[in-house]
Amino acid sequence: MSNYSDPRADTSLKLCEHCDAVFRRIRLDPGERAYCPRCGTELYRNNDRRYGALLPVVLASLIVFICCNAFPIVTMEIQGVSTRTTVWGAVRVLALEDMLSVSTLVFATTILVPLIELGLLAYLLVPLWLGRIPAGFGPVVRIVRMGRPWGMIEVFMLGIVASLVKLSAMATVVPGVALWAFGALTVLLAVVVSFDPADLWEHAEAIETGQGVAAGDAP
Repeated sequence: MSNYSDPRADTSLKLCEHCDAVFRRIRLDPGERAYCPRCGTELYRNNDRRYGALLPVVLASLIVFICCNAFPIVTMEIQGVSTRTTVWGAVRVLALEDMLSVSTLVFATTILVPLIELGLLAYLLVPLWLGRIPAGFGPVVRIVRMGRPWGMIEVFMLGIVASLVKLSAMATVVPGVALWAFGALTVLLAVVVSFDPADLWEHAEAIETGQGVAAGDAP
């Protein structure tokens, strides 16, 4: 067993997150799902093929994330005066307007947490794709799972749309590159969060025992 693995992890068992029932995993065919017989909650699914496509989605999300923060969200024109704003600019203005708590919340949920999650997923998936297990595999998986509820890009997107609808009655609003990038990022993150990072334990175990292949070699 590799030093990078966590000896406390038992990939043969699965805990239902809703009713806390414990079940022993069985091998599923591609596309199949296992459900809890007690409450009907989905326990796990066969992601062998889907995980091969996760790394490109994560890398694409990182690129789109950079666009979200590097370009203006909207451009507003009021009586010939044009104003542009970015996510960083919005966070800064909120802080200067003595709304530090709101500024911190926006920064954490729309910038910091999504960036950390995508970065850590890339850190996990690139070595696994190459057939290796990254250092600190167990703690990194736990951090990704704990941080997921705090990523709220979709909430931020809905807030932007609602604000634009109200502002359109007072000024000329021109959507910026970042707004379209946020829309694309929302879709990409929806794909990312459909994968349970805990399932990566099975892939790591297969690599450790020599029973798995790198994602790049999968048919």
